[in-house]
Amino acid sequence: MWRLMGVLAAAAVLGGCGEGGETKAVTDSAPPAAEAEIRPDFSGVWTNASLTTLTRREGIDTLVLTEEQAQQLADSNFHNVRAAEDAQISDPDRPAPEKLDRLPPVGNYSSNWVDPGSHYSIVNGEIRSSWIVDPEDGQLPFTAAAEENIAARRASRIGMTDPEVLSVGERCLLGFGGSGGPPMLNVLYNNFYRIVQTPDYLMILVEMVHDARIIRIDAAAPATGDLRWLGNSTASFDGDTLVIKTTNFHPTRAQTPPVPLSTDAVVIERLRRVDDDTLYYGFEIIDPIIYTQPVVGEMSFQRRDQRVYEYACHEGNYAVPSMLRGARLQDAEGELL
Repeated sequence: MWRLMGVLAAAAVLGGCGEGGETKAVTDSAPPAAEAEIRPDFSGVWTNASLTTLTRREGIDTLVLTEEQAQQLADSNFHNVRAAEDAQISDPDRPAPEKLDRLPPVGNYSSNWVDPGSHYSIVNGEIRSSWIVDPEDGQLPFTAAAEENIAARRASRIGMTDPEVLSVGERCLLGFGGSGGPPMLNVLYNNFYRIVQTPDYLMILVEMVHDARIIRIDAAAPATGDLRWLGNSTASFDGDTLVIKTTNFHPTRAQTPPVPLSTDAVVIERLRRVDDDTLYYGFEIIDPIIYTQPVVGEMSFQRRDQRVYEYACHEGNYAVPSMLRGARLQDAEGELL
């Protein structure tokens, strides 16, 4: 699906009047018509739901999986196993549940509420075990300083002293697990993105959690130097690939998992239409403060003919004051978290 984004410049030279009023033919050939600029149209609803994740899980040594490996991993995946169990018809003759001295711990979402994907993703014809292709081990190469900051951040959560110790996801400022990007990562559910494209802008509406990236096309520099949660993005076409450059990240992004970014970070993203139903999405993270080397990754997005609904998480959600209130009660009782 392609869209004509330029205008053909063609002129028909008809000739003119020469001396004596005679019609004089024009023998010089007209300049060739300028080629129309054909740009891909990325508009539509897309998803990156997949069992493939940013980093490579423990026990997998290669980037590319065989079909047999991918199927075995999918069959044993926790979410696939649970979904199959939940799909079983209830047994009306089952006995009453065992009587317990106390209620069991509160459970998590049932499989009906999650949608992480059920298969490993195919990128460039290969079944991938991780989105990261460089470093070769499929892991984020944190600097020593970044690792210390991550550990300190984790320790600060123990006392639950104030709302700022909670993650931006818990505070509903950004999507959980890096869904807003960049890079735009798949999470446990709500992996939809709606893209709207005009000649001058690309808008990416992120379902989780209601972020909208507005990217100027063919802009020389960011419109503002303001630091933003998702950075400040501009883009240009390199043939059939849209190259997006994002800078000016908010300082809190340096403490935001799974991909911390400093204010000096530069993220380059590449979008390309593979076919009507597939987008290639590549990214490169350049941030010497957080990572010892550039991080390069590749991903596939699949088209979906579905609506994108708002994930109605809001800043200051009810869980935040409840957690802080619980921590203060424990402080008063002298209990250790």
